[in-house]
Amino acid sequence: MSEQNTPKGMKKGLTSYGDLDFSLFLRKAFIKAMGYGDQALDRPIIGITNTFSDFNPCHGNVPQIIRAVERGVMQAGGMPMSFPTISVHESFSYPTSMYLRNLMAIDTEEMMRAQPMDAVVLIGGCDKTIPAQLMAAAALDMPVIVIPTGPMLTGEHKGERLGACTDCRRFWGKFRAGEIDQQEINDVNEKLAPTTGTCMVMGTASTIALMVEAMGMSLPGAAAIPAVYAERLRHSEDVGRRIVELARQPITPKEIMTPESITNALIVLHAIGGSTNAIIHFTAIAAKLGIRLDLQKFDELGKKIPVLVDLKPSGDFYMEHLYEDGGLMAILQELKPFLHLDCLTVSGKTLGQEINAAPVKAVHQVVRSAKNPIYPVGGLAYLSGNLAPRGAVIKHASATKSLLQHRGRAVVFESLEDLTIRIDDPHLDVTADDVLVLKNAGPKGAPGMPEAGYLPIPKKLAQAGVKDMVRISDARMSGTAFGTIVLHITPEAADGGPLAIVQNGDWIVLDVEKRRIHLEVSDAEIQTRLQQLPKSVQTVKSGYRKLYLQTVTQADLGCDFDFMMPELTRVAPIPFGD
Repeated sequence: MSEQNTPKGMKKGLTSYGDLDFSLFLRKAFIKAMGYGDQALDRPIIGITNTFSDFNPCHGNVPQIIRAVERGVMQAGGMPMSFPTISVHESFSYPTSMYLRNLMAIDTEEMMRAQPMDAVVLIGGCDKTIPAQLMAAAALDMPVIVIPTGPMLTGEHKGERLGACTDCRRFWGKFRAGEIDQQEINDVNEKLAPTTGTCMVMGTASTIALMVEAMGMSLPGAAAIPAVYAERLRHSEDVGRRIVELARQPITPKEIMTPESITNALIVLHAIGGSTNAIIHFTAIAAKLGIRLDLQKFDELGKKIPVLVDLKPSGDFYMEHLYEDGGLMAILQELKPFLHLDCLTVSGKTLGQEINAAPVKAVHQVVRSAKNPIYPVGGLAYLSGNLAPRGAVIKHASATKSLLQHRGRAVVFESLEDLTIRIDDPHLDVTADDVLVLKNAGPKGAPGMPEAGYLPIPKKLAQAGVKDMVRISDARMSGTAFGTIVLHITPEAADGGPLAIVQNGDWIVLDVEKRRIHLEVSDAEIQTRLQQLPKSVQTVKSGYRKLYLQTVTQADLGCDFDFMMPELTRVAPIPFGD
């Protein structure tokens, strides 16, 4: 069917009764029950995802954003229709928000498909929501624009700026070490999240927002505008006007999210010292488009890209300061030699055109020049070895340099429950030179691959002044966290990976320069131990958890459901021009 004859608006996706004219008649009758007239229904229909929830403080400004988008849509002659989807927040999701990401992706995709709309505004913020929405958009390929809810502002404690959640981890570490008392940790708790919005450090939410803008799926400026600023609402109004234009002259996600634009996003990931979570999310998004994210090529890319953004946890500042520096465009102005500038964006312009049109600030406090980086190479590294045959990652920009080459004795925790019970046992056989190992915290093992990779320093060591140790797991880590932490060990322990056979007292070698994570056990002994592992027994008989456990893929494939993944025929990242 030609585009000219493709059904639009209320005629799109008619319910099947065997009589299309009756289907449209009935649909109009019920929509008129909401007070809409024929003139309104003849306009392009713009869907707006409503991800607000009383359990989601990161999305507390969504009702205001929706109203602003609606204004813009109506100004441009469209008809806005908001609709609810799942709302996911990291701190309020059991067992973890990652467990629900794929469910949100399916929910969003099917609601976009089921309801009549010509284009969609995707509103999201907290870590897993925008990735889930883009997984849906990539699968459906309907014109969309992403609006992040925006970062919250900082608080203050004893003259020091505070931000969730890097500072929450830092102060909690002080509390565990006995450096501050209960009253002070209570006072800090009041100041860590002073406004609605996402974490104001370079956590997963900020990382994803910046990468999505770099990929061309948001209008310029989207990532850094604070959640509570009026500019966030004016930006949303702009999106409302632009999405109507896209409904009339479509540019779809498949035209924008290409191997080149995904490479641009990965370049930004390195340059901002972003969250390790972004690797899993962008692997899943790319896979929806038939693109395989090659982690070795991603690692090679990072050796040429310096960390330019002085934000916690790799630096000192917060997202409101990046906004004052010019947001993402200030970063891209420094990265121009590395980028694919001819990539199309939702604005209808190329990335290069958007960069050239952005105002240039002479003085920055957060964005460094490429000649004066905060870290000489990209913030993330890909590791492999006999302990991680299909890879692992480390955020070495936020690690202790002296630990990036380390050999230590394994102190093993078999599960999250085991970790909780024994980590602060005063009789635990552990020293600062040991390597803490957590098993069964991956996609299947937990389930849901929680952000448990930031293993706490054993209390007796913390009280002795130990601030960091090498920690290894098949879990994830919040982008707000810091330390010498190896994550995403693949295959995970619960899937029969070598991590499952690590024993107390084994020696482990970490060599980030050589990109190596190695268990000093012979190949023959590893195979013997693997053969002795008990066979896993599926105890979940029904429901979403059964579906999850049976079909979730490993971290190197993005932890999507295997039946949701098309054949991967293209590769990212790809080389950039000289």
